[in-house]
Amino acid sequence: MGARTPGARGDLVRSRRAARRLALMALFEAEFGQRTAPTILERHLGETEGDVETARYARHLVAAAVANRDRIDARIAAAAPQYPVVTLARMDRVLLRAGICEVLHSPATPARVAIAEWVELARVYGGDPARRLVNGVLGRVARDASDAMPEPAPATEPDAIPDAHA
Repeated sequence: MGARTPGARGDLVRSRRAARRLALMALFEAEFGQRTAPTILERHLGETEGDVETARYARHLVAAAVANRDRIDARIAAAAPQYPVVTLARMDRVLLRAGICEVLHSPATPARVAIAEWVELARVYGGDPARRLVNGVLGRVARDASDAMPEPAPATEPDAIPDAHA
């Protein structure tokens, strides 16, 4: 595999950010129960002119969040027992689920990068209280995961491309 150019690294960062936003939108809309998150994501992908990597990573995040929802919710309950999942605001719940999903099920993305990206999305979409909640829960989940296992490598990861964060 050849060396990546600085432009390619920047493109990957932008692509992953766009994928996170698309996944967040699909998962949030699915919280209202009218359509499934993968169906909503495909609609959003059809309405935008995103690149192949953006679509692939957004699909990965949505599929992993949907497939692991119960385990992710259990992680939220363990990391923040004072905030029962069912009582969280929909946006906060989706931010936590998607962030935990990326921290646990995307080994090509360093946990610190995933946490920083989801904390920023929480700040934008949920304000300062959501930012603090997401930062605390994701940090704890990442610490617990690194203490419990060496590096999990789920089969759902699309092409293990390291995520760069400036």
